[in-house]
Amino acid sequence: MFDEIQFEKINRLPKYLFAEINEIKMQLRRDGIDIIDFSMGNPDASTPQPIIDKLCETAQKPKTHGYSASKGIYKLRLAMAKWYKRKYDVDLDPDTEIVATMGSKEGYVHLVQAISNPGDVAIVPDPTYPIHSQAFILAGANVEKMQLIFDEETFEVDEDRFLADVEDSLNNSVPQAKFLVVNFPHNPSTATVTPQFYERLVALAREKRFYIISDIAYADITFDGYKTPSIMSVEGAKDVAVECYTLSKSYNMAGWRVGFIVGNKRLIGALQSIKSWLDYGMFTPIQVAATVALDEHGYIPEEQIIPRYEKRRDVMIEAFTNAGWRLAKPNASMFIWAKIPEIARDMGSLEFAKQLLLHAGVAVSPGIGFGKYGDEYVRIALIENENRIRQAARNIKKFLKDLEEAKK
Repeated sequence: MFDEIQFEKINRLPKYLFAEINEIKMQLRRDGIDIIDFSMGNPDASTPQPIIDKLCETAQKPKTHGYSASKGIYKLRLAMAKWYKRKYDVDLDPDTEIVATMGSKEGYVHLVQAISNPGDVAIVPDPTYPIHSQAFILAGANVEKMQLIFDEETFEVDEDRFLADVEDSLNNSVPQAKFLVVNFPHNPSTATVTPQFYERLVALAREKRFYIISDIAYADITFDGYKTPSIMSVEGAKDVAVECYTLSKSYNMAGWRVGFIVGNKRLIGALQSIKSWLDYGMFTPIQVAATVALDEHGYIPEEQIIPRYEKRRDVMIEAFTNAGWRLAKPNASMFIWAKIPEIARDMGSLEFAKQLLLHAGVAVSPGIGFGKYGDEYVRIALIENENRIRQAARNIKKFLKDLEEAKK
């Protein structure tokens, strides 16, 4: 009777390609089969104890149990400003240039809802973290995709090509694109950029009159001397850009849902306004604990978290390569963007991920789920320990050998 009533916003969303892998994974686990799961970027270590202690202490105070501030309590926004000053030497006004968000994903979606008009165009590189494009679709806007070109050995972005492609996309989009999304270190590809890239990008945005939304969720997870730059370090960036960050990865706080967006006052004001209608902010004790994380434990990533991911990265590259699946070494993020072994490349990433799960007990994310230019790859999250990684390599070695035999 109600079938004729359509939900057009939901109908614009594509099929969720990761669901097929998740369903197979759950069924295998119900059947008692051990799955080595590299499919989701969910940190496996615990949140540092001082942060947990502060949450528990604050939660004992009845005055913290009521509604909070939708844009974040002042002390948390101040801690966020200090974090930017310490890490990037950037000065930010806690009142007008910062919003605390329920993780960077919620903040990003609400920002897009606040600033997008129906029919607006956003340029989003492909492959991409899905919400980077789908947030605009949900807001009634349109997305202009452009292929992200990077060196497949070093994962360094071809910055000249990127900027040229942005200009082409601006010239080809009708109406001209109003927004550009950048995400470096990149999810899923781990690709990185130089500080000079942002200088050129800000100049282009000022000239062509578009806004930049930068996502640096993996800013702290870097290796081999690489340091993540921030667009906010560029003179004039506040005129054209905002930037998203999350405590999820750097402090093992994924489930706590704490992040922030900073930058352009007009965009930040729009986000503050829409959040005042939609939510009452995070539970106050979580905000207080996040303040402790940013103020007192700002160097935890370098001391504890980075070595964990770096060791896993090195073990995985060695073990998988020895198993017959050569992996290139990223210099940032908690992922490896792995080109499918040549013998299986004709399957495409979704079928390869299914077969790897069914026959090797190893779960990865198919690259096609991140966009059409990801179909020769899978994303592998560094969220299992070294012993599990080596076991996965042994399983994969047998899987590839069986596949080779079957193709003879």
